[in-house]
Amino acid sequence: MNNINAPVRVGAVFGPGNQIKPVWFDWKQKKYTVREITYRWQESTGDTTSLHFAVSDGTDLYELVYNTANQLWLLAALEVGHG
Repeated sequence: MNNINAPVRVGAVFGPGNQIKPVWFDWKQKKYTVREITYRWQESTGDTTSLHFAVSDGTDLYELVYNTANQLWLLAALEVGHG
C-alpha cells in the first residue's frame, strides 16, 4: 500500500445502528465508486476513534479513514491493480 494521507470528500450511508458504509469518494478531481468494502476496523487514540475501511472500486484498493472526533475523511493509502 502506498501512503496518501489526503483529505477527501466521501458519500456514506449511516445506519441502521452504528453502521457506516462509504459509497463513493472524490480524490484529485475524480469520483470513485466503492464497489466493495473488503475489510473494516477501528483504532482508538486517546478520546479519538478512527474507523478504517479497505474499499475497492473494482480495480484498485483504497483505505478510507473516518475520524469520529472531527468528522473528517482521509484517504490513507492506495494499492494499484488489486482487483
